[in-house]
Amino acid sequence: MVKSLDNYKIWLKYSDDVEGELDLSHLAHKGVFNDWDENDLFSKVYISNETNAIAWNKIIELCPNSLYLELRNMTFREWEQTELEYATN
Repeated sequence: MVKSLDNYKIWLKYSDDVEGELDLSHLAHKGVFNDWDENDLFSKVYISNETNAIAWNKIIELCPNSLYLELRNMTFREWEQTELEYATN
C-alpha cells in the first residue's frame, strides 16, 4: 500500500505490517523526478502491477525492496545476514 504525502513524502505499508513515511525530497527537481511537479504527478503514486515498483509512471519507479529496507533502517548486508524475507507492498 502506498500513498503520497506533502513535501515529496510517501507512506508505505508492506504485507508484514512494516509501515512508515519516507522523505523523497532529495530526488525532487533532479532528472526524471522533475516530472513530479507536472500535473500533480507526485500525488498519483501507485504500485506497478507489472514490476511491483513504487511508481508514478512507466519512467519513474523506485525499488520496493530498497524502500522496505529504508523503512526498517537496515542495509542490504544486514538483511542478508537475517532470515527475513522481503514483504510485498
